Amino acid sequence: MEFRLLGTVSVDTFTGPLPLGPAKRRSLLAALLLSANTPVSIARLTDSLWDDTPPLHARSVIQGHVSRLRALLVGADAEAYGVELVTLGDAYVLRLPETLLDAQRFEELLTLARGQRSPADAVLMFKEALSLWQGPALSGAFAGRPLQAAAHSLEESRLATVEQMARAYAALGEHNRAAAVLRAEAVAHPMRESLAAALMTALYRAGRQSEALDWFHRTRRLLADELGIDPGHELADAYALILRGDPGPDAGREGGRNAPDGQGTAARGPVRPSGGDGGSRGASGDVAVQADRPTGTATAEPPGPPGDLGGAPSPAPPRPLPVPSLAGEPHPTDLLPRAPRGFQGRSAELAALTRAAAGEAPVCLVTGPAGVGKTALALQWAHRNAAAFPDGRLFADLRGFSDTGEPALVEVLREFLLALGVAPRRVPESAAAAAALFRSLTDRRRLLVVLDNARHSATVRPLLPGGTDCVTLVTSRHRLEGLIASDAARPVPLDVLEPPDGTALLAGVLGEDRVLAEPVAARRLAELCGGLPLALRVTAARLAGRPSWTLAGLADELADERSRLTYLDVDDTGVSAALRLTVQQLPQDAVHQLARLGHHPGSHFDPYTAAALAGTDPVVATAALERLAAAHLVTEAAPGRWVLHDLVRLYARGMEPEGGPEALTGVLDHYIATALAAADTAEPGGEPCFVLPEDYRRPVAVRDFVDRATAMHWLATERDDLALAADAARTAGLHDRAWRIILLQWPQVVWRVRDNWSPLLELALDSARAQDDAYAESRVLNLLGWVLTEEGRAAEAIALLERSPALARQAGDRLGEATALINLAVVQAEQGELDTALEDCGRAVGLAREERDAHTEMLALQHLARMQLTANRPHEALASVRTALDLGPEHEEIARRVLLLSTSGEARLALGEESEGILLLDRAAGEAERAGYDEGAVRALQALLRVTAEPEYRKRYEEAVRRLNDDG
Repeated sequence: MEFRLLGTVSVDTFTGPLPLGPAKRRSLLAALLLSANTPVSIARLTDSLWDDTPPLHARSVIQGHVSRLRALLVGADAEAYGVELVTLGDAYVLRLPETLLDAQRFEELLTLARGQRSPADAVLMFKEALSLWQGPALSGAFAGRPLQAAAHSLEESRLATVEQMARAYAALGEHNRAAAVLRAEAVAHPMRESLAAALMTALYRAGRQSEALDWFHRTRRLLADELGIDPGHELADAYALILRGDPGPDAGREGGRNAPDGQGTAARGPVRPSGGDGGSRGASGDVAVQADRPTGTATAEPPGPPGDLGGAPSPAPPRPLPVPSLAGEPHPTDLLPRAPRGFQGRSAELAALTRAAAGEAPVCLVTGPAGVGKTALALQWAHRNAAAFPDGRLFADLRGFSDTGEPALVEVLREFLLALGVAPRRVPESAAAAAALFRSLTDRRRLLVVLDNARHSATVRPLLPGGTDCVTLVTSRHRLEGLIASDAARPVPLDVLEPPDGTALLAGVLGEDRVLAEPVAARRLAELCGGLPLALRVTAARLAGRPSWTLAGLADELADERSRLTYLDVDDTGVSAALRLTVQQLPQDAVHQLARLGHHPGSHFDPYTAAALAGTDPVVATAALERLAAAHLVTEAAPGRWVLHDLVRLYARGMEPEGGPEALTGVLDHYIATALAAADTAEPGGEPCFVLPEDYRRPVAVRDFVDRATAMHWLATERDDLALAADAARTAGLHDRAWRIILLQWPQVVWRVRDNWSPLLELALDSARAQDDAYAESRVLNLLGWVLTEEGRAAEAIALLERSPALARQAGDRLGEATALINLAVVQAEQGELDTALEDCGRAVGLAREERDAHTEMLALQHLARMQLTANRPHEALASVRTALDLGPEHEEIARRVLLLSTSGEARLALGEESEGILLLDRAAGEAERAGYDEGAVRALQALLRVTAEPEYRKRYEEAVRRLNDDG
């Protein structure tokens, strides 16, 4: 997935661009991307979408575009890339890894380019940066003032990059190339004086003085005619330089290579600055050294004096000794191992490698976890593209993750030099000299260099060839970010195989007939192997040697997690062996963190969860996770959110089995502490759900939630893992943790009540009863009964809720009894027992008042008012609403406030006060929409539509219903 601002605003996926629709939606996306990972307020978005006074329904339009954009992203599986569009109060934030945004990659490449010592390397990076542009920035979006300013800023950055690339070409003496890139931009921006000045200088230094002067006069006339001004200092200085005949820097070098009409003596190829790399030097008093193939002898020639910029020919620079091409030889150098057998799938990764291999002297970096098939992919690509490398293919296993240790760098270089025809006695003894000779020999050849199993960037750099037509392909379990920074390496991350490719790999070893005979078992085997090619090959090897075994039988054995890794090892070459070699390279704190992650009951973890498992703090845990991620033992699925491959999890669990109980208790208490903080932030002022367990251990650090939106987002995203944690607690006999973890999700339960919560609450009820805890059972029954009521299962709800008040009294839990009476009254009212419901709800108000708990009293009054309205007693309903609203601040529990305002509005309508009623209902609907409380918005708008046919209310109602349906 890729987000584009440098051209038409778009989102590219494997299946093509997303259908973003109208310009306003593209504008909204552009505004969010320009502030990626930062909240963007409704006000800022409004400014971006409308130039003049926005329409009254601007907020609704923005919400509609956000909803549609969110649906498009979800449909494109954006979460898998760490992309998420979330609501934060009165703002939206588009969270995404910045590497997915072309504008961010453009800036990163510029930073790298500006830090390069070599102008040639800088040119490569500038070219890479400019290749990201596909047209004018922010095309296809509505050109509101903020977006116009952003587009102008991006265009300024692009033009500055063109000028910097031209300066880098000039530093190389390639002034004709500098002039070529500048001319196109100078034509498009004729009054940009810096471009005109740079173009004039490039033309002049390339020996094209008359063109340079002509460009000055053309620009001077245009400035005078259009703006009525004279040329500025930059343009005037360039003109003066030409008139003085100032040769400027690098003029001597330029005289031979770029002078028109064949002036000067041109070398066969570029004269490369040596900089310690063994290449030729320019006319600066240094000695030019070349390797003579095949004997590898070196020759030296004294340089000539600097050239003269006038018409006279310049003395020739040092003549490079020609290095013969290997293309015509019958047997070009080839150290590649054979192509992998049974290779399956990976078409997208092979295509990505081909793209990464384009350009000048590319370094392609294939990264991924142990056993994922990095070497197989590299060799497959190398064999498929043999014709692209007529001068040969080199291969070295750097053994970065081997028990035998890494080979000496000079030995790898010696093998390469011998393969290139250097006589053994001519191979330098030092690694630095051997690397310099290797670069000079490969300077003008088309070679592929495959460096397998690299552990460090520093190991790779001396092995990079010198030619711009050479391709280097590196594989590593580490990300090698240093190589990306220093050599613009282009990463091609490798993930596990999808089940169809996994079953195809099995068929390649076992034969299609055997796989087709048991297709379901074959797919199950692929899933149990986690899509890891190494595990799949081990599995296939076991089956191939035992033709009487069935695929289903082996799948049943692999299903047992306790023995799965044992079955996936053959002669110490399986999954465990591969992982062990990776782990033994890690520092001890990372090893300890990995071992504890193996006992995590959930599917993902953040630094707080990892810290709770390991008994450390989030800062230490983050550092350990970064080390594990660099080694591809954990994967950062989204910013601050990591996952473990199933087989890595099984291996990690076996590293420190005795630490399992401590890790589990730590993470359960972490979830309790964090959920308590989330509930308190989401619904402030509420009475805690329970007292903490006696042996509860508070984590070293607990996540701080800045507002309700972040708290509710955490509860929503952690729902599955909280359920897994509760189940693990119950299995371990920690029932006191199990029901608490579930009950603490009550703000999300209330918010999304029809989202199938009853199975999880029934699990909590089992744990409460397992402890014979009347307090816990009553609390769980209250919430479960209310959920069943909302699901339309009134009979089941009454059966549970009738027991709850007595259990609460038995436990001395008067507030729990009040809550139980409220929930029971709600069901009674729905069943037509209105008098009984009013009586029980009134008792609940009294209990809460006696306990001086405003939160519970508000809840009781809210439901009492609704029942009074149903009983056609609107005056009493209004009085109950007023009492409830007087109990707490206006910001408390937006859902409750919306429902109270709706009841008040309906009561006004019942009393014939139509205008006041419409005003209150409109206010309730607006607050619900702003908070994202769609159920409240639907209820208020439904009531409005019963008394008015206003089109805006109909539209808002339909949008709220659609959002509710979209969200499930």
